[in-house]
Amino acid sequence: MRPRVSVQDPALRNGNFSLRIDPVRSEDAGWYEAQVAYNNKEVQNCHVELGVVTVTLSPPGFVVENEPLLLSCNSSHRASLVETCWFHNGQLVPTSGTLCSFHGALSILRPAVSDSGPWHCQLRYSDNEIISATHNLQILGFDGPINPIVYAAAGSAAD
Repeated sequence: MRPRVSVQDPALRNGNFSLRIDPVRSEDAGWYEAQVAYNNKEVQNCHVELGVVTVTLSPPGFVVENEPLLLSCNSSHRASLVETCWFHNGQLVPTSGTLCSFHGALSILRPAVSDSGPWHCQLRYSDNEIISATHNLQILGFDGPINPIVYAAAGSAAD
C-alpha cells in the first residue's frame, strides 16, 4: 500500500499507533490488525475493520449539460440495503421527473448547470447502519443571463 500509508513516528512515543491511509481505495476495505510490543515483553493487539463507501459518476469525467448521467453510491457494508436517499446542496431530492433513484444509484436524465455542487447519498441497511458520502458534481454548460445581448464600448474588450 506504499506510499499511501504512514505511521506518525512522534505519535508512537505518546502511545498513538494510528495508521493513516491516503487516499483510501475500495480495495482497502477489510480487517486490519495492529500488534504493539512494549519492552519486548508485553504485546497488545488491536483489530479494526475499515469500511469504504464510494460515489462514482458514469460516464466518468466531465458532464455536459443535458447529457444523462448516473451517480452510484456503494459501500462495503455487508447487510442488505434498505433505502437510499439523495441530497443536493443539503436538500432532500425528490425522485420524480428527470431524477430516478434505484438501489444506491441516481439517474439524472437532463442535468443542468444548476445541478452542479455537492450530491450526498445516504444508505440505510437492514441492521439500521447509516452510511453516507458526498460527490461534488460539475456540469459544463452555459449559465448566463436570460437576455443574450451584451453591450460593450467600441475599443474595449467584451466577455
